[in-house]
Amino acid sequence: MSAAKSTAAPSTRPEDERLSPGRTIAYGFQHVLTMYGGIIAPPLVMGGAAGMDTAQMGVLVASCLFIGGLATFLQTLGIPFFGAQLPLVQGTSFSGVATMIAILNKDGGMQAVFGATLASGAIGILLVPFFAKLLRFFPPVVTGTVITIIGMSLFPVTADWAMGGAGAEDYGSLKYIALAAITLLILLALTKSGVPALARLSILLSIVLGTIVAAFMGLTDFSGVLEGDMFAFPTPFAFGPPIFKVGAIISMMIVILVTYTETTADMLAVAEITGSKVDARRIANGLRADMLSSTVAPVFNTFTQSAFAQNVGLVAITGVKSRFVVAAGGGILVVLGLLPVLGRVVASIPVPVLGGAGIVLFGSVAAAGIRTLAKAKDDNMNMVIIATSLAFGSIPMVKPDFYDQFPDWVGTIFQSSISSATIMAVLLNIIFNELSFGKKKAISPRTIHKYQFDALSDGDKVVDGKLFDGQGLEVRVIAEDHGQAGDRPMPPL
Repeated sequence: MSAAKSTAAPSTRPEDERLSPGRTIAYGFQHVLTMYGGIIAPPLVMGGAAGMDTAQMGVLVASCLFIGGLATFLQTLGIPFFGAQLPLVQGTSFSGVATMIAILNKDGGMQAVFGATLASGAIGILLVPFFAKLLRFFPPVVTGTVITIIGMSLFPVTADWAMGGAGAEDYGSLKYIALAAITLLILLALTKSGVPALARLSILLSIVLGTIVAAFMGLTDFSGVLEGDMFAFPTPFAFGPPIFKVGAIISMMIVILVTYTETTADMLAVAEITGSKVDARRIANGLRADMLSSTVAPVFNTFTQSAFAQNVGLVAITGVKSRFVVAAGGGILVVLGLLPVLGRVVASIPVPVLGGAGIVLFGSVAAAGIRTLAKAKDDNMNMVIIATSLAFGSIPMVKPDFYDQFPDWVGTIFQSSISSATIMAVLLNIIFNELSFGKKKAISPRTIHKYQFDALSDGDKVVDGKLFDGQGLEVRVIAEDHGQAGDRPMPPL
């Protein structure tokens, strides 16, 4: 058992914890299962919009897995100026799909999409330092709101999975919902088992056991696992060289700003969950990793990369904070990209099984946001910020067609619940908490003499009735003041 213990030293960061190789791979595989459906969705949608055949769509899927794994390596392990070194899984972002479909139909096909993605990613690297300086505008009232909406925005996803997944035969059938419920019960039982190893692997084990239950229910189909190539390396520019069009690049720059916002929110969320320290420099390194990955992605036939919110939930529910675990998940993604047969095995896991696990998984993200909100000052100003931002961020979830009549660029930004809530929370925090107009500065009813104030220095503090200076040395207090104020008693501070 000693080999399975973590080897993190007390002086290291929480995310630097190292586990045994077996546990690292097992927990890493949990991350892959958690985000697999999300990472392959954009290439499937784009391939369908482009009218690609099965083989071409297979190239898109394999490429997104391969690049997602490499991007995860960069984000978790890091190199100078690139990578936040936080447990964040990277993958193809869904936030740009609508914009990319518009480019696909109007500006030159898939080659124009890849050209716009490549150029916007390169420009995005240059803009990162300016965006990272906005970190001061993310106090607990903002970060808590954003983390909460991240979890809430994933609820429709897990509900869709529990109903069989969009396009499934008998979508919404009770057999699908029953399978999701069984998976959820298995997860809860493993978490309640009292065995730490089972609790930490509860997501993975519940998915495996849920799949076995699905087999008995006749809801699994592994017949296509052996169809197709066993090994394939993504071919650079498999669909031709990129085409660069100014209009398409400008459109994708809006997507980049959305990606900035979502990845920043994910970094703040995972830092809050793990207890890691995140400053503007670390945010900048994380965003640069996003942008570098997004610049390289089109070379290997895939799209803009960003952090995955659902994996933030996995960190919260398992308590496994190690970035090396997530790096192992990145390695598995690379292997899946090189070995399509393994990808087909994972893709054969019944969607309702993922839906059952997702209830706890995504709910834990929202719970982490509520915990962060508890750190914000309890006043009416912050209550208005939270209420308005959550409601504004919920609009795309409860009314997806709300922005249909707006200009395309408005829909691109605000169709994302995360972006909507983040923008509103930041703006309202600036208006209510940063700007001074409309607010009266609170003044304590207590008073102090000028000569007493002059005797104080920066860093002085009172602890347990004793006065200490900025260096922690106790300051001697004289009962009677015999200085410039004569023999009068020293009024209490």
